[in-house]
Amino acid sequence: MRSYAAALPGVRRAHTDDEVRYWFRELLVPHRETWVATADGTVVAVMVLDGEELDQLYVDPPWRGRGVGDRLVDLAKRRGPAGLELWTFQVNAPARRFYERHGFVAAEHTDGSRNEEREPDVRYVWLPEPA
Repeated sequence: MRSYAAALPGVRRAHTDDEVRYWFRELLVPHRETWVATADGTVVAVMVLDGEELDQLYVDPPWRGRGVGDRLVDLAKRRGPAGLELWTFQVNAPARRFYERHGFVAAEHTDGSRNEEREPDVRYVWLPEPA
């Protein structure tokens, strides 16, 4: 939630903190491949994979720029060697630069009518280099 708030201060949140915690704890983590990065016993990043979709990637703001996200994306690529896709909001310029730096290409832009925040978003796709 800190990561979302720091990256997207102008984006309407569709759910309360308690609803988000419940969703992660009860619905997302038990049914998706979830990875966390920790430092000194504290979670500093979380990544959730759903098949070929990089569904969630959040890094605690003090940990941005330290390579944690890079390592998680590299892990996602190893877990999804045939390719990955993800969605992010169009206004999230740092995330867009991050994913593009990792070889993801914008494949679709929407007006946000299909997401709960009603925020224009972009679908990114990563495909491995041909052998």
